[in-house]
Amino acid sequence: MKKLFKLVLNTIPRPILIRLSYVARPIIAFSLRGTNFTDPIDGKSFKSMLPYGYETQRNNVLSPSTLSLERHRLLWLYLNNETDFFTSAAKKKVLHFAPEQAFYKLFRNQKNLDYTTTDLFSPLADVKADICNLPFDDNQYDVILCNHVLEHIPDDTKAMQELYRVLKPGGMAILQIPQDLSRATTFADDSITDQKERAKIFGQYDHVRIYGRDYFDKLRSIGFKVIEEDYTNKIAPELVEKYCLAKGEIIPVCFK
Repeated sequence: MKKLFKLVLNTIPRPILIRLSYVARPIIAFSLRGTNFTDPIDGKSFKSMLPYGYETQRNNVLSPSTLSLERHRLLWLYLNNETDFFTSAAKKKVLHFAPEQAFYKLFRNQKNLDYTTTDLFSPLADVKADICNLPFDDNQYDVILCNHVLEHIPDDTKAMQELYRVLKPGGMAILQIPQDLSRATTFADDSITDQKERAKIFGQYDHVRIYGRDYFDKLRSIGFKVIEEDYTNKIAPELVEKYCLAKGEIIPVCFK
C-alpha cells in the first residue's frame, strides 16, 4: 500500500489526482471503516488511516473520507474550538489558497462565509492567480488560509507581502508550512536541481526550502503579529492519537 501511494503521488499530476479521488474515496473509506481512528472533520472512524508522503511515507495520516492530513485536522479543530470561523453572525470574507478537498465543500456551504478560492493550477480555484501578484484590493479579507503553499514559492517574501496587503486590519491569516523545528534557520539551496535529490533533501521535488524556527520572525518582519499556537498541547493526548495529529505541530496564527 505504501509503495503504491508513493508511486501515485510522484507520477500523477495533482489536478488529475484531485479528480480521480472523487471516484476512489468512497470505496476506500468503506473498506477501512472501523473504530481505531477518527477524522474530526466529518466524525467518521476507521480501522486505519492511509499512508502519505512524496519521499518518506508516514503511516496513518491520510483520512479515507475527507482526504485530510494531520495539518488539516489540526486546523479544523483550532478553527472550530478557538475561533468564530463557523459561528460568526457577521459574514466573513475568506480567501483560501490551494483549497484542500477536506475543506472545500464544507467552507463553501457555510452561510456565514463569503468564500473565495485561488491557485494557479487547482481545478477547485475560483480565481487563477499568482500569490506574488494577487488581483485583489488592499485590506479585503477577514480570514486568509494558506496551507503548505509558501514552501513552493521562490520569492516567499513577496508572497507574504501580498498576503499582508489583502488582509483587513484586524484580520486573521493562518499560514501553515512544513517546518523543521530542530532548525534555527530556514535552509534553501537553488544549486540542487535534480528532482530526485531535491525530493530527498526537501521532502518534495517542488519544495524550494525547509523552514526553521525563524519562519515566525520572518512573518513578523512583514508586519504580521504572530501567535505560535502549539495546539496539540491543548488537546487530550488520547485525542491527539485518535485524530492522528502530529504532536508538537505549530499553527502560525497571524494578525494585521
